[in-house]
Amino acid sequence: MTDFASLVHAVPDFPKPGIVFRDITPLLANAGAFARCIDALAEPWLGQGVQAVCGIESRGFIFGAALAQKLKAGFVPLRKPGKLPPPVTGVDYELEYGHDRLEARSGALRPGERTLIVDDVLATGGTLAAARALVVELGAELVGAAVVIELDALDGRARWDRVTPLHSLLHY
Repeated sequence: MTDFASLVHAVPDFPKPGIVFRDITPLLANAGAFARCIDALAEPWLGQGVQAVCGIESRGFIFGAALAQKLKAGFVPLRKPGKLPPPVTGVDYELEYGHDRLEARSGALRPGERTLIVDDVLATGGTLAAARALVVELGAELVGAAVVIELDALDGRARWDRVTPLHSLLHY
């Protein structure tokens, strides 16, 4: 386990009973640990020609922007509906409790642009799968995805294709 794992705190029964929330704010507040986290997220993608990093709203923005800087790539935010000015391209997806949508500015990615998706947590996999569909819809070449935390018991990885690399730093 990485040295920054101790800065991810388990918060039982938040936001509701039975849920164990993984609080990353202590990790973000520690400059050295955050830098090591970004280095670890970047490691598999160094030399892979990543041209754009797509960060999923909202905590994926934090890691995605820093990772884009590290990889010398552009950053593209993937937002919830109504947050970006038109024109936008969007993908609707199902959640266990309803549905949602991810959007990006139309033309934010060039056809064939080598793109990496980043988020803080992989839980059930619905949001990451939607981000994948959106990147493909925009015409980019998906290089892979990276997450800081993977909640193994929720088996979100099963919703990811078995061909495209998915890199997780911490497993709970």
